[in-house]
Amino acid sequence: MKIKKLTIEVPEELLAKATAATGQGITQTVRKGLELVATTGAYAALRRLKGKVTFSVDLAKLRED
Repeated sequence: MKIKKLTIEVPEELLAKATAATGQGITQTVRKGLELVATTGAYAALRRLKGKVTFSVDLAKLRED
């Protein structure tokens, strides 16, 4: 995994609230925030598929195992 060093400007109050919420340092908090943004996009893509994918699953047959 490649690492990219960033220099960012954020409001002190926002950073303080975010680090307090995670209970971690600045780097870990920023990483967590970026992960949340990325997963939010992935979930949105999945929600767009709702009703467009059909499954043919026989629950009784699955439960036989």
